[in-house]
Amino acid sequence: MAGAALVFALQCLSSQCFAAEKPAFQVKPVEQYQHRLTSEKVTIAAEPYVTDEQASEAFGKVNPWRLGVLPVLVVMKNTGTSAIRVDRLRFIYQLPDRSKVENTPASDLKFIGGGNRPKSMPTPIGIKIGKGSKNPFAEWEIEGRAFAARMLPPGETVSGFIYFQTPTSSDAASLYISGLVNAVTGSELYYFDIPLSGGGAQ
Repeated sequence: MAGAALVFALQCLSSQCFAAEKPAFQVKPVEQYQHRLTSEKVTIAAEPYVTDEQASEAFGKVNPWRLGVLPVLVVMKNTGTSAIRVDRLRFIYQLPDRSKVENTPASDLKFIGGGNRPKSMPTPIGIKIGKGSKNPFAEWEIEGRAFAARMLPPGETVSGFIYFQTPTSSDAASLYISGLVNAVTGSELYYFDIPLSGGGAQ
């Protein structure tokens, strides 16, 4: 019995060490992302997360894209001298056919159905998962890594995921962001329309 207990303890320690060695999810500097735009001393980058490798880094065992939800990492950097309000941002995912999808709040995702990525639009918000079933969108990473900043101070960077219920992803799509406001003057900054295809930064 003592020997079995020792083996079990060593196994536990080994698994803990392995988990500890797994690198934590880290956001890169905004300049290192391909899809980015700069306007009025604010740079915004956007990176869709669709592969299993990307999802593993950010969400562990859950790949939201395989469940009909496209996560887009948004990184914002302010190189100006005035703080920027980002508490009333509007995010729109624009497809090549000019159809538009507004983001779904991370807190609402746990109320939609799971399953494989649908060929049509996913189940609307409001239909709850059956009692006793495990909802993959209830994992803490989904809401814990969502974009939640309210202010972007001078010289600072904020980041987080935005989620879209969209039936498809396209290299020709773009992310439209509006609602940034100069906290000193109260004036709204020009909108950002970030292409998610090749071509690099602007």
